[in-house]
Amino acid sequence: MKIPKRMRTYCPSCKTHQEIVVERVKKGQQSPMTHIARQKRRQEGIGNSGKFSKVPGGDKPTKRIWLRYRCTVCKKAFQPPAFRAKKFEFKE
Repeated sequence: MKIPKRMRTYCPSCKTHQEIVVERVKKGQQSPMTHIARQKRRQEGIGNSGKFSKVPGGDKPTKRIWLRYRCTVCKKAFQPPAFRAKKFEFKE
């Protein structure tokens, strides 16, 4: 799937159609205090590989694509819901 880097669409902050810049959202750093992270720390060690070794069936065939749209006029960013695609790239 190809999406242009700059396009003209509706800005909810300006309440009009403006030119926006599209950027890919990067994954943030995971908190070490989440429930799953604490569970993983408890499981690692000597013995069997634990219950977090591998998900049966493997990875999903498509990944979720998260995009952030930034208005060039008011500089506010908004993020629509994610969509799934096998391939994703920006076209110039």
